[in-house]
Amino acid sequence: MPIPMDLQHATEDFERFLADARDTASLGTRNQAYTMVDGVLRVFRRRLSLEDAIRFAGVLPPVLRAIFVADWDPAEPRRTFTDRAALTAEVQDLRRHHNFAPAPAIADVAAALRRNMEEEKLDRVLAILPEGAAGFWAV
Repeated sequence: MPIPMDLQHATEDFERFLADARDTASLGTRNQAYTMVDGVLRVFRRRLSLEDAIRFAGVLPPVLRAIFVADWDPAEPRRTFTDRAALTAEVQDLRRHHNFAPAPAIADVAAALRRNMEEEKLDRVLAILPEGAAGFWAV
């Protein structure tokens, strides 16, 4: 069996996504964009059961899937979806002294994600995740 195309082009696809997220958020560097994306994924993951997190990870492009599960403590208490301002503050708390995530960070990452993957796959999985999941990824 040949290597799936999404794996063959994982690095290029991730670089394209990261540049899109950087530009959407008006950030200066890919490192700033990476911290923002990492924060958004962690904040979302904290609100999912293990099973739901695996479902969500399954539709992400390969490198984002790896970032989503990296440094994960599945025993961490699950949090609830709250208002966007509180969720954004949590995103901005990751590596606080090196985090330049703007106020619309979640929407910026959501927009870039939707432009860089099959949106239908994302929406299908969000529809079966807990209440608040689809709203988190709304643009």
